[in-house]
Amino acid sequence: MSNYVIATTKPWNIEYFEHWKRNQQDNWYLITEPEQLNLEQINKIDPHYIFFPHWSWIVPKEIYNSYECVCFHMTDVPYGRGGTPLQNLITRGHTETKISSLRMTNILDAGPVYFKSNLSLHGTAQDIYERATPIIFEMLEQIVTHTPSPKEQIGHVEKFERRTPEQSSLPSKGDLKDLYNHIRMLDAVSYPNAELKHGDFKLLFKDARLEDGNLTATVCIEKNRDSYD
Repeated sequence: MSNYVIATTKPWNIEYFEHWKRNQQDNWYLITEPEQLNLEQINKIDPHYIFFPHWSWIVPKEIYNSYECVCFHMTDVPYGRGGTPLQNLITRGHTETKISSLRMTNILDAGPVYFKSNLSLHGTAQDIYERATPIIFEMLEQIVTHTPSPKEQIGHVEKFERRTPEQSSLPSKGDLKDLYNHIRMLDAVSYPNAELKHGDFKLLFKDARLEDGNLTATVCIEKNRDSYD
């Protein structure tokens, strides 16, 4: 039996993994905290692959130089290298994308590609992330089964800039479709929702629906911490 590691931080990936691993014949280990991802710990496991479905920290160089590390990026690389790909794609008007499985290197999202799979960008960010999870696990199963040699990326490199929490504010211009996309692309667990600050209050928007030319959304109102004395 071989050993493998999955490193992820998102609850939908963790929940999926717990059910998925019951049907696996090999030994699968889950890492959810950056402190767990150290060379001493990884050496004890001695995995054939380390998979990163959704990881928010820089992987230590000594790990990806010692083990085959595979990350999953939500663009058709080399287009869209960089941070917050889902939000950058929707902002640019994309309605579908590809998930690229890459060998991790010292250059972000620039490693050679194992496989690519199609992904719809319909629905909220949470919908999209949850839709991506079984696709990613199917891809990593293919990598484990066939041990393919990844191929270098081909084409023009276009990089995305990581979005900041300040960019969650509702746009002041545009049409209802733009506003709908802004709300839905930020509607996911652990992400800052679309917001509108009004005096002592902050309005948070989610569950957006655009039907018959009308936009509706659920609004949560909380105290604006920026206004505290």
